[in-house]
Amino acid sequence: MAEAQNLDQQPRPHAVMIPVPAQGHVNPMLKLAKLLHNRGFHITFVNTDFNHRRLLKSRGASFLRGLKTFNYASIPDGMPLSNEDATQDPAQLALAIDTKFLAPFRSLVHRINEESASSDNIISPPPPVTCIVSDAVLSFTLEIAEELCIPNVQFWTPSACGVLSYAYTLKVIENGLVPQKDNLANGYLDTTINWIPGMEGIRLKDLSTIFHTTDQNDVLVHFNKNATQKSHKGSAIILNTFDDLEPEVLKELLSMFPKLLTIGPLQLLEKQDQDSKMNSFELNLWTEDATCLEWLDSRASGSVLLVNFGSIARMTKQQLIEFACGLANSKQNFLWVIRPDLVVGDSTDFLSEFEAEIKGRAKLASWCPQEKVLSHPAVGGFLTHCGWNSMLESICSGVPMLCWPAYAEQPTNSWFCCKKWGVGLEIGVDVKRDEVERLVREVICGQKGKEMKGKAMEWKKKAEESCSTGSSCINFEKMVKVLLSSIS
Repeated sequence: MAEAQNLDQQPRPHAVMIPVPAQGHVNPMLKLAKLLHNRGFHITFVNTDFNHRRLLKSRGASFLRGLKTFNYASIPDGMPLSNEDATQDPAQLALAIDTKFLAPFRSLVHRINEESASSDNIISPPPPVTCIVSDAVLSFTLEIAEELCIPNVQFWTPSACGVLSYAYTLKVIENGLVPQKDNLANGYLDTTINWIPGMEGIRLKDLSTIFHTTDQNDVLVHFNKNATQKSHKGSAIILNTFDDLEPEVLKELLSMFPKLLTIGPLQLLEKQDQDSKMNSFELNLWTEDATCLEWLDSRASGSVLLVNFGSIARMTKQQLIEFACGLANSKQNFLWVIRPDLVVGDSTDFLSEFEAEIKGRAKLASWCPQEKVLSHPAVGGFLTHCGWNSMLESICSGVPMLCWPAYAEQPTNSWFCCKKWGVGLEIGVDVKRDEVERLVREVICGQKGKEMKGKAMEWKKKAEESCSTGSSCINFEKMVKVLLSSIS
């Protein structure tokens, strides 16, 4: 990465960074925070009180003390108490973001600036806040940045294709596709859409699941529409992707948002720009099972399928049974991550009955260090919910995918993975064990799996180039300059 502006001879810039309080948003924001810290920024990383308590449980009190120049803070989310081993309801969270987050976030920023000005009373006071980096759907942060006359960089954490689908929400509504006029079982979701540039031929079912609604006042539809309409007010918009992966989509987004910068995959920038003090800074909301890596060490190269449905996706008990039987019948090695709230309304007790069938060639875990697991040489395929972080981690590791998209823009990610990038095969929504068995065998030891592996390695190389001397590296430097603009 090109050498950044020397910050040692000037006041340390202070970035307040706030993600949406969900694992898939926290992870990329933390990677970005670590990169900026290593470039001389003082960081205040803001969680909600709910997630702060979860982190205390999973990581311990000492972890959240941070460093002198990297601090954690929290604000209330205004939501009722809920199960701390489960992700909060997205619709309720969206309402809370719109109505409950602004005041406590403003108070936090003002408190930091007051502490900075009270140097006589505080040992090593923080520098004043000089910039804000916020999740793009937290558009209330734009108001605070405007009040303080500081830059606000908006971070869209989905894929570029996912963001483009959200940016077309208004046109989807105007064309009468949302809300649905009938139930979703009449083939209506198979409607082909040819008027989104770079996504010609995509079906309505392949767009975000927020469009699969019959409610004209659907909270998430309007939440995402409003967020994309406000994005242009940011000092810059950043995406965790790289130019070669989504060129046609990015061309359309740039016509809509000229200040857009691609800076991904962040995990590759992070590997090039590591700060040893920050290596242990990971904000996992569930406790990881460290024995996963030890188990992989005993497996042959490319012989293991990782199965992980992320932090939000949920399934019925019957779907879980179909996956379990398909995996068992495939006779392939697999590592299956089953978090505590994965199954809707039912327990996973039955899994103990099928452990005898998979003994010696499978491991079950409640959570895992996924990025490390995917880069392990034993992993030859990934059965995923198609969350963007997971897909980028798979691409960066050169691992082909089996796609079972569950929520939000994940169907769009899956469509691109299978139709455009050539590194995925999709499993039907109505999971059938025979299909699972066949596709698992195909990706691990079939001819199609070998072809996808070759293509995945090509994308891995292009991703690495983008973060070493290419567009993402250059754009990261442009973003840093934007963040420094209030003190330069």
